[in-house]
Amino acid sequence: MTTRAPDVTAHPFAKGHGAGNDFIVLPDPDGQLVLSAGDVTRLCDRRTGIGADGILRAVRCAADPEAAAMAAQAEWFMDYRNADGSNGAMCGNGIRVLARYLVDAALCLPGTLPIATRAGIRQVHVPHRSPVFQGPVTVSMGHPELPDTAGAEVAVAERRWAACHVDMGNPHAVVFVDDLAHAGDLRASPTVEPADAYPLGVTVEFVVDRGPGHLALRVHERGVGETQACGTGACAAVAAAMRRAARPAPAHYIVDAPGGRLSVEVLPDGAMKLTGPAAIVAQGTVRLAPGCSA
Repeated sequence: MTTRAPDVTAHPFAKGHGAGNDFIVLPDPDGQLVLSAGDVTRLCDRRTGIGADGILRAVRCAADPEAAAMAAQAEWFMDYRNADGSNGAMCGNGIRVLARYLVDAALCLPGTLPIATRAGIRQVHVPHRSPVFQGPVTVSMGHPELPDTAGAEVAVAERRWAACHVDMGNPHAVVFVDDLAHAGDLRASPTVEPADAYPLGVTVEFVVDRGPGHLALRVHERGVGETQACGTGACAAVAAAMRRAARPAPAHYIVDAPGGRLSVEVLPDGAMKLTGPAAIVAQGTVRLAPGCSA
């Protein structure tokens, strides 16, 4: 008996990154793709897939039930998935890469683009004269929230640090360290206590102070592992640093990550803008099963 191989469909994709934080962009304007967690993990696998920290499905708000209520405010929705297949509410580097793709693919004009996310609408600015496929892109990140997390700690090996909780549309635990090497190899998630402090998981930033308005960090991202940069993490680190130093807004910070440099501007009302490189490095097609389901 002959077994018939399953049908596959060639679907376009782009590969991009923001300061080394890399993503697969899947254009799906009419909302036809159905991505399972298994689909996402296979595509993000760095040995057997395309390889990425996450997937950005670009779908029109009107075509996606999650975003339909925002269709009057934004044309496009960023359906962000972490490499482990879980949904992400917000991604500061990812949304800049998505905006770069939309402009370079002539799906949007350069300038300021409203893009819907699970954390709400974000305004992303792609300069008119920005080089095609690369160059700095800025996103308005909104206001950080710093609820009280007295007693929360992050531990790596024998070291422990008090954690500052910052919500940037996703949860962050920020700790200040003397040396970024103290974060360890970050292949495993750092221990966060108490165990119920972050029931949905948390992204952990290990931060060192390089001088006035200058931070450096390493990040273990929820659902991904160590990443070369984290946009929401850079903003969380700045928010924690300003609280620690009792520094008022406005302010401007440079944040160095292993993959590159990001800039965070804190406006007089406390809202943040994130600027950094956003590049499309490859485009092609990937073979997906019909309906793209596991």
